[in-house]
Amino acid sequence: MQIRTTKIHLLILIGIGLFLSGCSISDWYNGYYVERSAIKEGQKNREKYYNSESPEIKELRKQNDKYCIDLAKKPENRVARAGYPNGVWNQGMFTKCMYDRGTPTYETWAGMQQKKRDEERRAKGKRVM
Repeated sequence: MQIRTTKIHLLILIGIGLFLSGCSISDWYNGYYVERSAIKEGQKNREKYYNSESPEIKELRKQNDKYCIDLAKKPENRVARAGYPNGVWNQGMFTKCMYDRGTPTYETWAGMQQKKRDEERRAKGKRVM
């Protein structure tokens, strides 16, 4: 009797091991789930940034957005890329234009915050990569 129960337990453990190795939970958690939650968090932070602006800044952002998009899409300002004979719009020019006109994009603002944190850490004597 003892040998028979041991065989059943062994079969169950082998079956569970094969099942878990086929669909690894760590792969799912570290890949799909974490990426999805990071995207959601980024979108939430972006919405929070734009919704916290005053009505005057929102109006100025609309005007600057229209002007800077037109500037970045002009044929003479396009960036040459392989496969695009007429070039693509100049993202860098758009970002710099928005920053110079007083309404930085969320990405630019997040970069400025990161630089501030790095400078504070350097001032405290910590190593910053």
